[in-house]
Amino acid sequence: MNRPEHPAPINLIVGGDDFLAERRRQGIVDQARAASGDPNLPVEMRKASELSAPELAELLSPSLFAEDRIVVVTGVEDTGKEIVGLLEQAIKDPADGVVLIIVHTGKGRNKKLVDSWPKLGAVVFQAGALKGREQLAFIDQEFRSQGARVTREVCELLLDVVGSDLRQLASAISQLIADTDGHVDAAAVKRYYQGKAEVSGFEVADYAIAGNVRAAVALARRALQLGVAPVLLASTLSSGIADIAKVAGAGNINSRRDAAKFGMAPWKLDKTIRTARRWTTPMIAQAVQITAELDAGVKGHSADPDFAVEDAVRKIAYVAGGQPARR
Repeated sequence: MNRPEHPAPINLIVGGDDFLAERRRQGIVDQARAASGDPNLPVEMRKASELSAPELAELLSPSLFAEDRIVVVTGVEDTGKEIVGLLEQAIKDPADGVVLIIVHTGKGRNKKLVDSWPKLGAVVFQAGALKGREQLAFIDQEFRSQGARVTREVCELLLDVVGSDLRQLASAISQLIADTDGHVDAAAVKRYYQGKAEVSGFEVADYAIAGNVRAAVALARRALQLGVAPVLLASTLSSGIADIAKVAGAGNINSRRDAAKFGMAPWKLDKTIRTARRWTTPMIAQAVQITAELDAGVKGHSADPDFAVEDAVRKIAYVAGGQPARR
């Protein structure tokens, strides 16, 4: 079986849509790995603003040990002349074994590079914001890429109820396909998205802590799409795990007598006690670590708080089901 074709040595992703830029970048990475036969071909990702000239020069130089690699440089639109010069030299004279991916918003003080670098040999991938028919085409192609065919009515309805954010649209499409086994029609979209009944953080936490991966992730996605703040979902999930940690191993608890001691209403304490019986100490420790990482993520340590919430919900649900946490 023939290996896929290698990507171009120099790739320029242009546009301000982060989701599309990520898609383009990942597509090039996947192609390079498939062509090399190495699924773990290393990826060196750097922000141009954080790169020194010597570091970039080293990344773009042929390896003495014949180790191929992928180098991704983001934020080139506002970087300095020295970094621009090194990237330009790499475009003119690509190093053997290096696939270079340059990410440029198309704006900034280095806007002219978007026009000049393709003339030097860089292959361009567009990642600009989509409008009108382009959005509908994106939705249709997203369904097709996952083996589903839908009508224009479905595309228009989905765009209307979810909005134009491509990341949310992609998430909604994946969820609809999963929930309908690929048979998505207008009625399915209306059932799932219209009416926009509130999804509370407590529902998301309940399903995650019960180990229902599919329902927990679906509710988390829907809550985020309906505008529930990631920090609120993170707080509710953390509180649920903290409550379990409080009662686990506490011995004989009387919900009426001990409600004040545990800071919960009697009915909630009863529910937490029942839940805690299914959780072992290692499971609780793992869940506490996951929620701590989530808390940091939604408070500025994650580039994508929505993804951090969904990922944590999924991991907690796997742990609750007695499975290793995974993406």
